Amino acid sequence: MKNKNDIFFIAGPCLAESKEMLTDVAEELKSISFEQDIDIIFKASYRKANRTSGNSFSGVGDIKALEWIAEIGDKYDIQTLTDIHSVEEAKIAAEFVDFLQIPAFLCRQTDLLIAAGETGKYVNIKKGQFVSADTVIKAAQKIVQTGNEKVLLTERGTFFGYNDLVVDFRSLKIMKESGFPVVYDATHSVQRPSISEQSGGYPEMIPTLAKAAVAVGVNGIFFETHPNPTEAKSDKETQLPLTLASKFISDLILMDKTLKELQILT
Repeated sequence: MKNKNDIFFIAGPCLAESKEMLTDVAEELKSISFEQDIDIIFKASYRKANRTSGNSFSGVGDIKALEWIAEIGDKYDIQTLTDIHSVEEAKIAAEFVDFLQIPAFLCRQTDLLIAAGETGKYVNIKKGQFVSADTVIKAAQKIVQTGNEKVLLTERGTFFGYNDLVVDFRSLKIMKESGFPVVYDATHSVQRPSISEQSGGYPEMIPTLAKAAVAVGVNGIFFETHPNPTEAKSDKETQLPLTLASKFISDLILMDKTLKELQILT
């Protein structure tokens, strides 16, 4: 990381749909990273194991997609992140990326957490929509027990009735007090899960909730972005258009720096 006191970003498309699309997104994010002098970790799922419909596109093939992501990391000198879903996948994906991500629905799977920790890679744990902040801290401690302290915690909203999520900003404070870096997922948090063949969402709320998370004092912001979200093969209702990524990031950086200069954030 350039400066541990600066806010950082985890950004990229939901799914590795094509090499060309990954390249388009990576070029833009690398340019923003250079212009703003900030860290952006490039994310892309090599496979979507949790789809609303069994007919939904889930990937081009695990190894092919992982190779694409690894090539992006090498070409643009950028750190990379992807999801894993099993003990075996932890070992495989670790050969290709810098960060392993534990999906929200799997955040309590002890074997998966331990396997991720044992790779020695950074591990980002998505807080499950059904667990408390205290519970996801316990999940992080399972990884630390492997000797790996490179753990991040990411808030992505909590189930609120049926087909909706709400962000409880108290969770961000509780997680931050644990000592682990805390990330706010600005795009999954605005989802409306399982309302049709694909999840819906409220993309107009992405900037508003991201600013609220910065005001609370998160260490990083996670968001998914796509050159043409309406054509995305996954999470098309909640990915930020790539053309808006630069302003989205710069606004949050300005807000974060201002609050820190005023000593509102530490």
